[in-house]
Amino acid sequence: MAGTGEIITERRGRAQWITIDREERRNALNGAVIEGLHAALLAADADPEARVIVLTGAGRKAFCAGADLGGGAAVFGDDADRPTTGFGRLARAMREVGKPVVARVNGACVAGGMGLMAMCDLAVVADHAQFGLPEARVGVFPMQVLVYLRGMMHPRHVNELCLTGAMIDAARAREMGIANEVVPYEGLDAAVERTVARLCEMSPVALRRGKHVIAAMQSMDFAEALAFAEGQIALVARTDDAAEGLAAFNEKRKPRWATDDEQG
Repeated sequence: MAGTGEIITERRGRAQWITIDREERRNALNGAVIEGLHAALLAADADPEARVIVLTGAGRKAFCAGADLGGGAAVFGDDADRPTTGFGRLARAMREVGKPVVARVNGACVAGGMGLMAMCDLAVVADHAQFGLPEARVGVFPMQVLVYLRGMMHPRHVNELCLTGAMIDAARAREMGIANEVVPYEGLDAAVERTVARLCEMSPVALRRGKHVIAAMQSMDFAEALAFAEGQIALVARTDDAAEGLAAFNEKRKPRWATDDEQG
């Protein structure tokens, strides 16, 4: 286990866990947390021994309560000399990560915390967690969070959360398409480990290429997306993982991915 004061990183089997360690501040975001998450994410993506990345918060009260408003408005735009924000740079990095990222939502997931959760590929949620976008209560709006949520939820649900600031429970979050799985807090880690195990059975190459395709298709119309898909399936079918996967299927055995062989 390693830490930078606000971020803890830990290897658990084939998963690299990244934890926001500000339980006393409900794991709220400040400049140091955002930069720490960014660095930890890049390190995990570059680590050949990590197959999955798990993002969570310390304790059981909050996954992330959004921006730490004790620092004033600077948390929303940290450097006027730069055209991008720290949160935006983190979002761009998250989009480029080639490994599955699982949000372990251990408690309240609010404002920028919703953004972090939405950046992840999957979300496993404790049943006591609550979700909300209350930014308008303090005179701002969840602008950057919308970039992710608008493609994840029905527009009416997005409007409900953004315009009313209403909080919803975990069951409602699953109905809205935010959560993949909702479990009692006591079973949260076991549920995350089951998800990690399923992901580790998949081809790392296929997941990396697949994540790229999912992201790229979001801005394409039907004809463009179909033509892109036709080229991508031809490429992925020529990889070593595809050859191994097909051989394993025909030989009725589990595939041995190159990444697994490298780790013995």
